[in-house]
Amino acid sequence: MSDAVTRAAEVLKGHRESIDRLDAIMIYTLGERFKHTQAVGKLKAKHDLPPSDPAREATQIARLEDLANRADLDPDFAKKLLNFIIAEVIQHHKTHQE
Repeated sequence: MSDAVTRAAEVLKGHRESIDRLDAIMIYTLGERFKHTQAVGKLKAKHDLPPSDPAREATQIARLEDLANRADLDPDFAKKLLNFIIAEVIQHHKTHQE
């Protein structure tokens, strides 16, 4: 292998290691987030509150869009991701109410 190819392989390995660490952070962060949303779902069920809060969801989506812009992340992708997470949370909340 040439020096350039060897160096490229080293750089690639470093990027992949960073990606793996970030994936782990993302999964653990989602796990922590869902612990809190599960607690919210139980609280809502206990007090007969609706599983969905459209005003809060709209605020969160706008907040996430702003964060995405500042993080140089496609805001449409960020909104899709948050909408997916919100749908999952609402489903969990509905389960707690049954």
